[in-house]
Amino acid sequence: MGKRIKKGSIRLRLILIFVLTTGVVFFANMFMYYNINKSIGTIDKVYVSNIGLNDLLDSLNKLHAYVYEYLNTKRTESLENYYRSEQNYKNMIADLKGDISDNSMILMQKNIRNMSEVYLDLAEESVDAKRGNKIVKYKELYKEASTMHDYISTYINKLNNEQFKHNSDNYELLRVSLNYLEVTSTSVLLVLMVFNVILIIIVTRSITDPLMKLTEAANEVAAGNFEVGLVRVNSTDEVGIVTKAFNTMTASIHQYIIKTKESMELESRMKEKELMMASHLKDAQLKYLQAQINPHFLFNTLNAGAQLAMLEGADKSCLFLENVADFFRYNMKSFEQDCTLRDEIKLVDTYIYILNVRFSGGIHFYKEIDDSVLDVRVPSMILQPVVENAVNYGIRDIDYEGEIRMKVYQNDEHILITITDNGAGMEQSTIDRIMNSDIKTGTSAREQVITRDSNGIGLGNVINRLKLYYEVQDIFIIESEGRNKGTRVTIQIPKTRKKIA
Repeated sequence: MGKRIKKGSIRLRLILIFVLTTGVVFFANMFMYYNINKSIGTIDKVYVSNIGLNDLLDSLNKLHAYVYEYLNTKRTESLENYYRSEQNYKNMIADLKGDISDNSMILMQKNIRNMSEVYLDLAEESVDAKRGNKIVKYKELYKEASTMHDYISTYINKLNNEQFKHNSDNYELLRVSLNYLEVTSTSVLLVLMVFNVILIIIVTRSITDPLMKLTEAANEVAAGNFEVGLVRVNSTDEVGIVTKAFNTMTASIHQYIIKTKESMELESRMKEKELMMASHLKDAQLKYLQAQINPHFLFNTLNAGAQLAMLEGADKSCLFLENVADFFRYNMKSFEQDCTLRDEIKLVDTYIYILNVRFSGGIHFYKEIDDSVLDVRVPSMILQPVVENAVNYGIRDIDYEGEIRMKVYQNDEHILITITDNGAGMEQSTIDRIMNSDIKTGTSAREQVITRDSNGIGLGNVINRLKLYYEVQDIFIIESEGRNKGTRVTIQIPKTRKKIA
């Protein structure tokens, strides 16, 4: 048993100990409970016979009293009481054992039953004589019944006394047996207690002894002594596994210290080389930044072109260049600043104008705006990227007339902006990846909406900025019924954000 416990896990050993001790105590208690209840039940039956004889005597006295009451009063109530008492007494004497005569008590029961039958006949005859107004006869019959009543009472009392003596002897024997059972039960509990204590000591020592050895070795390692010897343990439980892992760890740490010392010089040389490479990289980045177009130069150039077109009378070219300049100027605003919904819608109008110039009016754009919400402040650049996505990946390559509709309205809690196209549509898997910002470069054209568009801002950027600005998660919704079923984007702006005065 000790080897089996030693090989098992700590949890298994503890469970087995608990089940074993609990089971032993349970069965011991059940055994004691059964025997104690059996003895108590036997004791309860000892005096049942005396109680029955007392009840029989009481029933006889009540019957005789009702007979006397009727003979003296002749009332109907007395007669009814007599009949009820007579039936009750007959039922009680029917339980007496009149067919067995093995001992004197059984013989006395038989005599009581026989005399009771005679008494009942005499009582019935006296009642009948009273009802027939036979005065002399019912008096004689009642006198005989009274005599028989006295005999029966005497016999019942005598039988009750004999039964009480017999029951007293039985009670004494039962009391001795109960005392013996009590001593036995106490002894069994003490033995079980000692057994459980010994078993628990054995099992806990098998767990704590290896832990003490492991603790001593761990203290040595904590003090910096990695030359400590291997901890020997024979158990295969969790403590044994931890001990083996500790031995492996100490050996590995010792080897690691040696290797660390050897690699420090190499790491120092690598850092010097890394610093040199970082310096060259910064120089390259600086040259790259210097090669970029200056945005202000671009704006000034576009404005100069617009003025030149105006002087030459090219009004359409002038208007186009002005819209392009406004579009790029708005794109260069800092994303840390917000703007009004009016500005965002104006940017969308500018963008659609530029596209229609490029594509000869091929972009069909419709809008329905609630003017009462135009002064609400929103993050900049949240509508144009959505419209651009609808143009590039929704309606551009379809073989039917494409439309884009923007609607701005409000309800009790939100200002709602919907941008709907009737183009290529989106698969649900693509929508899920966009909402989780999980689309990467190299996927299909529709999936590239999360990456950079022509103005450098993707839907993922818009979604993230909206969530951060309003501190809610369900602010951006993409819906599509599938391929060639179009796409609808809904932005739910909470009304709790600040507005322009």
